[in-house]
Amino acid sequence: MASKRIIGIDPGTNVLGFAVIDTTGQQIQVVTMGVIRMQHFDSHQDKLLHIFQSVAKMILTHRPQEMAVEAPFYGKNVQSMLKLGRAQGVAIAAALTREIRVHEYSPKKIKQAITGSGNASKEQVAAMLKHLVQGDINYEMLDATDALATAICHAQRGAQPGGKKKHYADWKSFARENPDVVSGQ
Repeated sequence: MASKRIIGIDPGTNVLGFAVIDTTGQQIQVVTMGVIRMQHFDSHQDKLLHIFQSVAKMILTHRPQEMAVEAPFYGKNVQSMLKLGRAQGVAIAAALTREIRVHEYSPKKIKQAITGSGNASKEQVAAMLKHLVQGDINYEMLDATDALATAICHAQRGAQPGGKKKHYADWKSFARENPDVVSGQ
């Protein structure tokens, strides 16, 4: 069974979360995760440059095949939304310049994929991730767990209707790889 490496990004201009995962079938292994802090930069442009350079370096280091990024959500503060959109844009540009395919997911879709509820809190998402991945995770960094959730949302989408379709040689191989879908009753 082929594995896939995915980088997840939770964009931000003060704190950007990232996570790199390997998936093989239903197994998810965390390669690395963390945050990039940018409060020490004086200008927004310096933050954007740092995001671009940091994400490009992560891509060169970990060589993901795809990127999943959380889309900015519309809030009351338009300036904040614009800044988040710029942070997302430079992270996407870093991936595109390395020929990495990028997939965008709304916060609601990510929460739904992880917890079953699009209205879950960051803490609920982090708690659910403990059951989905192998490896040690620092659940205190909620921006990193959001990036991890984004990567896992993308990994799950590839295995579900609406994602990339997997073709099976026969019914037996489908049943073997999807025991939760097929029951003996």
